[in-house]
Amino acid sequence: MFGNPVKWLFFILTSYLALNVVVSMNTLLTRKTYIVQMDKSAKPEYFTSHLEWYSSKVQSVLSEPQGEGDADEEDRIIYSYETAFHGVAAKLNEEEAARLEEADGVVAIFPETKYQLHTTRSPMFLRLEPEDSTSVWSEKLADHDVIVGVLDTGIWPESESFNDTGITAVPVHWKGICETGRAFQKHHCNRKIVGARVFYRGYEAATGKINEQNEYKSPRDQDGHGTHTAATVAGSPVRGANLLGYAYGTARGMAPGARIAAYKVCWAGGCFSSDILSAVDRAVADGVNVLSISLGGGVSSYYRDSLSIAAFGAMEMGVFVSCSAGNGGPSPASLTNVSPWITTVGASSMDRDFPATAMIGTGKTISGVSLYRGQRILSTRKQYPLVYMGSNSSSPDPSSLCLEGTLNPRVVSGKIVICDRGITPRVQKGQVAKEAGAVGMILSNTAANGEELVADCHLLPAVAVGEKEGKLIKTYALTSQNATATLAFLGTRLGIKPSPVVAAFSSRGPNFLTLEILKPDVLAPGVNILAAWTGDLGPSSLPTDHRRVKFNILSGTSMSCPHVSGIAALLKARHPEWSPAAIKSALMTTAYVHDNTHNPLKDASATTPSTPYDHGAGHINPMKALDPGLIYDIEPQDYFDFLCTQKLTPTQLKVFGKYANRSCRHSLANPGDLNYPAISVVFPDDTSIKVLTLHRTVTNVGLPTSKYHAVISPFKGATVKVEPEILNFTMKNQKLSYKIIFTTRTRQTIPEFGGLVWKDGAHKVRSPVVITWLTPLT
Repeated sequence: MFGNPVKWLFFILTSYLALNVVVSMNTLLTRKTYIVQMDKSAKPEYFTSHLEWYSSKVQSVLSEPQGEGDADEEDRIIYSYETAFHGVAAKLNEEEAARLEEADGVVAIFPETKYQLHTTRSPMFLRLEPEDSTSVWSEKLADHDVIVGVLDTGIWPESESFNDTGITAVPVHWKGICETGRAFQKHHCNRKIVGARVFYRGYEAATGKINEQNEYKSPRDQDGHGTHTAATVAGSPVRGANLLGYAYGTARGMAPGARIAAYKVCWAGGCFSSDILSAVDRAVADGVNVLSISLGGGVSSYYRDSLSIAAFGAMEMGVFVSCSAGNGGPSPASLTNVSPWITTVGASSMDRDFPATAMIGTGKTISGVSLYRGQRILSTRKQYPLVYMGSNSSSPDPSSLCLEGTLNPRVVSGKIVICDRGITPRVQKGQVAKEAGAVGMILSNTAANGEELVADCHLLPAVAVGEKEGKLIKTYALTSQNATATLAFLGTRLGIKPSPVVAAFSSRGPNFLTLEILKPDVLAPGVNILAAWTGDLGPSSLPTDHRRVKFNILSGTSMSCPHVSGIAALLKARHPEWSPAAIKSALMTTAYVHDNTHNPLKDASATTPSTPYDHGAGHINPMKALDPGLIYDIEPQDYFDFLCTQKLTPTQLKVFGKYANRSCRHSLANPGDLNYPAISVVFPDDTSIKVLTLHRTVTNVGLPTSKYHAVISPFKGATVKVEPEILNFTMKNQKLSYKIIFTTRTRQTIPEFGGLVWKDGAHKVRSPVVITWLTPLT
């Protein structure tokens, strides 16, 4: 049939090889976006501008040189960077990128990276707004001149949270603009929203043109995430704010007098590094004081992380950068945004909850949470059939997860269906159940979520329950022939204990990039946060949700990050001379590590107390941060000297040092000597090394004459000595140094945690302390 088998084999083999060659050639010739970092100081004099020189460099490596009138030349460069970063973003194929990387004046080339978003009571919970007085922060501070740049999905300008009544004129130092586009005009900016820009060239280069019928190619926020984070940072007070009656009260941002500049970098298909980098660069040039970035990607080496490099440039210009830690918890080492010049924020709960119950046929009432408020109400006097489509197996299947198309209407119609968390969004499971005819849903946590409960604005009556209670309900449904249940919704409850609790989803340390830099830095409220919302999307964010609300309740480190950004704006207003490191230090050394029951902070994913790998220095305490007593300051050169300890090549170090002409001073004996507010010592696997010494310098920002005593917690595996044990200050802004000597007694197999506190009677300046012993190689 096939003739000569050898000929056929030869034909198939040569065809396969030819196809591979074509595919490989296509891959090499396919254009992708690359971020090209240039040595600004290397520009030859005969170029009139840096952009002209950058363009010439790109032109010189193109596979097909272009004529002057070729429109494609303009297409190749999609951004130029000139403030926090220097260079361009250009569309190149692999061969062109490789040639450009070898060219003179090119410092580094980074391939485009995709990032993801980390998706009202908080001011009172943070004691920013006592019930019996006006806030000293908003009324007595000149915080109106502080501008926070929010990199996100844009902004919904009609929200009452962005009302500019009573706010003074836009600061003279502000250089930003209000870009216009579909449904966004100049008048949408005001004295509150002082700037709005869009960044989409990298996104379009990767995914194709934005469909302007489905998405606003303007600063207007269709997603809601950006509006929520911006309002959390600096929203004006709005009385009577609520979500369908839940969380009723006054919604206000952390810094209600601060200004907002919205930089739209995220679109329906994600957020791309060339756009983010351009936004950071532009924001710094515009004159922001704080950058709030509630998004992240994976962890890369410092010199390969474009966001880290841009944040370094922003820090050099005096801009405080706050980033979300990520929602990868409770898995260890799940952090993003771990550079020491970035403030990395984890998420915690508040003392507010939205209780709901599931009463099963046995008469047992099980506690859960919900934000359901709809026309369909289940009677608490009646029991409804209960069904679970899974099995006793510990691994969920598509039906138990209530994935699209997995629920049989004949089985679930008229019943309350139990759905396991995982794979798809929680609210989408309810939509699937509703479409299959279910009258209600019980959403059960799995081992990955433990007992942490996150409330959602469901489309049908639904209650979320913890893993243990979920197992109990599922066992009942599987073993009883006529299992029944009903659901009840109990509104809003305050004074929840214990709180705060570390959110299970909040990403955890250790920071494997550099164990000596403890991350996250701090915790802030990130569970069930009420803030402004887009007018284009329902509270569940599902396309089938036609409800429209002015405020929404969301959870994530995306929500905790803007809390810290707003508090940083307040600290900058009170202490304009403080560096980004000084602001971070004030937040960290005044953070608390005990909850409202006076016990150590707990971890929602476990029954044990949390550790600094979960909560960092602790939960932010804004009023204490206003007057920290002492600060650990860090200059840009100090951060560069830290990078010199990270085994980077001279070429890799150039990424951070070129513009300020920085070189290694070799002032740090090891990475742990960076003047960081958290202290992490790492004993190497060489067991003969039993003593390590770290050094710190503190600056007195309290009373000119003050005397501080050191108190260090005991450790099993090591003795810890602080020298000197007393610091005597005689003037304000005086700097004094001390050292901490760690001597191993017994090497421990797991890290040990403790704290160092400097006390003067009025202040407690606390640093978390972590001791790690690396395991010897066998």
